[in-house]
Amino acid sequence: MSHSPLSSLRPAHPVEAQILARIPENVRERASAVRLMAFDIDGVLTDGRLWYGEHGEITKSFHALDGHGMRMLRECGITVALITGREGPIAARRAAELGIADIHQGVRDKGRVLADLAQKHGLSLEQTGFMGDDLIDLPAFQKAGFTASVSSAPFYITQSVHWISQAAGGDGAARECCDLILAAQGRLGAFLQTGGASTVLPGVPQ
Repeated sequence: MSHSPLSSLRPAHPVEAQILARIPENVRERASAVRLMAFDIDGVLTDGRLWYGEHGEITKSFHALDGHGMRMLRECGITVALITGREGPIAARRAAELGIADIHQGVRDKGRVLADLAQKHGLSLEQTGFMGDDLIDLPAFQKAGFTASVSSAPFYITQSVHWISQAAGGDGAARECCDLILAAQGRLGAFLQTGGASTVLPGVPQ
């Protein structure tokens, strides 16, 4: 793969060094090239469980850590997208709350959608990342330059990606992924020095 200029960066903050210490160099390089990061929703941003109300409505829970991580990516100019096989108002509401414009629901071919997003934003597939947890995510894994999954995913899924979170889906796994990308690009330290204060996206919730 071609190398991003940021792939030559070395961690400038002790926390960045700690995050990257056990990450293989080729994975660090892939993460450093990411300019668009797409996430599955069910099983990644949630724990995968679906709660049905008495009138058939579905509810899900999201982790604030993940929301803040995606906000940090956006503050650094990295486009964040959500690609899910399910459809419903909850995902759209969460995307709107986080200011994420690129949300695609009811998707059957996530690889095609990821490729379309790369073209839309003028990026190569090497500059895209995708985090998923199930069979429907395999086409996106085959396209993205950097791929990630959660520790709660089946083993045959985790064997298909470059990096696996320690946290389970819905429990801060996406935040781990965001932190890795930012650390690989030498950008996480700036947030640590400012206490996470937002200067680019004020008012955006977690």
